[in-house]
Amino acid sequence: MEIVRQQLGSGDKGEFRSRQLSARRMLNNELEGQELQDYVEERLLTTTLEKAGNWARGNAFMPATFGLACCAIEMMAMVSPRYDVARFGFEAFRASPRQADLMIISGRVSIKMAPVVRRVYDQMLEPKWAIAMGACSSSTGVFNNYAIVPADKFLPVDLHIPGCPPRPESLMYGILKLRNMILAKPDQGWRTRYGGKGTEEFDPEEIAVDPNAVNVAGALGRTGTSA
Repeated sequence: MEIVRQQLGSGDKGEFRSRQLSARRMLNNELEGQELQDYVEERLLTTTLEKAGNWARGNAFMPATFGLACCAIEMMAMVSPRYDVARFGFEAFRASPRQADLMIISGRVSIKMAPVVRRVYDQMLEPKWAIAMGACSSSTGVFNNYAIVPADKFLPVDLHIPGCPPRPESLMYGILKLRNMILAKPDQGWRTRYGGKGTEEFDPEEIAVDPNAVNVAGALGRTGTSA
């Protein structure tokens, strides 16, 4: 890699000066007619609300503060100044799943732990995504026995990152690939992506409250007396 030192503003000084004068005239309301139209067209960007929303989602992930095993140490290192994932807007790890939209499954998942991981995932915001970090959560890794289960057996995993454990650079690369997936093919959630309608943990009809019930006693068919 060759490093070339250049003085500040050593490019086309005439072009820079011209743009500077145009901006000054624009602020002073001195541009009119075709000149004003050309100035606005050069600096105007149009898009759709859907693309703008997905651009914001893809550049502002809020991963859940959730670690399972040794891969979690590499996930923590990604936030350190050495790697500085804040450059891409992914450093805001949230302690509550209701404020997170990305789960990084960092470590091996036992059969006993799988329902807990799934419940945390179900409590996260929609749309949400999941990354299987490391060989254990991807294919059980070196712990290939009856007690370990791959993450994609009980979760809709969007991206697998190989390694045992993968380095922080690998995790950062995987998150950037996930961002490209979101920007290229946006969607409203994993249930739409994988056809998971009807897999909700609770049926809304079963937990619906009777609107005619004034209190618990009334809902159970009992009446109370007042003193």
